Amino acid sequence: MMLKSIDEVQNAMEEAKYICERSLATSIYLAQALGKPLLLEGEAGVGKTEVAKVIAEILQTKLIRLQCYDGLDSSHALYEWNYPKQILAIKIAQAQGEIGCAVKDDGIEKTIFSEKFLLTRPLLEAITSDSDVPVVLLIDEIDRSDEEFEAFLLEVLSDFQITIPEIGTIKAKVIPYVIVTSNGTRELHDALKRRCLYHWIDYPSFEKELSIMLKKVPEVQRSLAQQVCALMQKIRTMDLLKAPGIAETLDWAQALVALNKESLDEETIEQTLGCIMKYREDMDKFRQLFKATSETCGGCSPVNIG
Repeated sequence: MMLKSIDEVQNAMEEAKYICERSLATSIYLAQALGKPLLLEGEAGVGKTEVAKVIAEILQTKLIRLQCYDGLDSSHALYEWNYPKQILAIKIAQAQGEIGCAVKDDGIEKTIFSEKFLLTRPLLEAITSDSDVPVVLLIDEIDRSDEEFEAFLLEVLSDFQITIPEIGTIKAKVIPYVIVTSNGTRELHDALKRRCLYHWIDYPSFEKELSIMLKKVPEVQRSLAQQVCALMQKIRTMDLLKAPGIAETLDWAQALVALNKESLDEETIEQTLGCIMKYREDMDKFRQLFKATSETCGGCSPVNIG
């Protein structure tokens, strides 16, 4: 299945409840048309990972996710040998008297280092997929991995092939759609960026955030949604350790619905502050600003903090 135009991408994303600007829809369409990975960068919680999930949903194909982390190496991303199965095969061969010395015998060595003894990890799984519709390979938070692993990815993203010393080079039968995400915690190599199309996803505007909330949390009252979005816009202007993203906005909206709230007040905000802030220092800073603003303007509404 191919998305045949930018308009089709944008409409399909919105039908899947992802509010997609024209620029993002263009990047998604071009990445598909050119067969290139798409690098999405932005703050945590702005919807980068969700793009890959929605594309897989639209195309009705499998999503294969590689979650990056510090210390991730090629074996965990690519493949591992199934050692217990290999040992069992050697013992069976010995029992059947097929070999005198299992370790040195070329025949058994070739057998146990064949594809049926491979444990495929996300990268190899995506490369070897022979589905009619390309799978979506999500390489999530690449900036959390180290530079050595980033360099290892270059062969995969350049030629969509993987070299296994014991077997040889395996090329993709069907090139996957690749989405790479980064939170920008470190600068990525130019070599990696050259292999990708690039798009920056920023925090949403008030109008976009409101639209997202009404689509994702339809039970929320519009007036409450407007209050929440207005306050979130102002919170993001504060000097915080971690500004809340759209993911936190949706969590907060769902929490308010679960509590049967119809409007924001000081008590409600205090009770649910943990939905949007994840550091005590940020909570304390918000409380101080809230208190100072209330004293200055004589108990004004929470959404008037600014």
